[in-house]
Amino acid sequence: MPMTSTTFTILLGGPLNVTERLQRALAGSRVIAADSGMRHAAALGIEPELWVGDFDSSDDDLLQQWPNVERQPYPPAKNETDGEIATGEAIARGATRLIFAGALAGERSDHALQHLLSAVSLAERGLDVLLTSGDEEAVPLLSGTKFLDLPQNSLFSVLGFSDLEGLDIANVRYPLKKFSLPFGSSRTVSNVAEGTVEFSLEAGRAIVLARPYDLTGA
Repeated sequence: MPMTSTTFTILLGGPLNVTERLQRALAGSRVIAADSGMRHAAALGIEPELWVGDFDSSDDDLLQQWPNVERQPYPPAKNETDGEIATGEAIARGATRLIFAGALAGERSDHALQHLLSAVSLAERGLDVLLTSGDEEAVPLLSGTKFLDLPQNSLFSVLGFSDLEGLDIANVRYPLKKFSLPFGSSRTVSNVAEGTVEFSLEAGRAIVLARPYDLTGA
């Protein structure tokens, strides 16, 4: 793993299905584990350069499995989640692209929602961000243009975190042009990709949530 890479993968505690698409995304990245996110390291065949957290959700077997990984412990009573601490460490080490593996779904919906909100905030700071469970992927959508390489007939949705103005979605089954989406509207839920999807947005904040292996829209 090249230490000069500016792509960092943060291993989080949510579910993770190790798919070919996930492995391609993570190839060559540096890795930091956040507490129980370390359990994904063996399945991914990677050894993180750092393991942070209060370790309240890492059992003894997991702790003994990785004795040589540098640990940065924090007290349980802290002002940040383990994932946010890991993110800060990645940025301090030069990250320009962040992949959050195990960021979606799971038992803690509050954590999953916080990851989505944090992704938008990080994108506003100029970082390239991907959240993934292997089965689902999420990327922030801000003003400007973004391309998302999705398989033909796979499902995706655009979830607005504010009113969206001037939204274009092209190369899809249900295209939009200069569309105004009110905050809370479901108008952009469940679209179907016809290959690489092009998004353009004049104003607003959103998340594109995609299911690359879900071809039920075919």
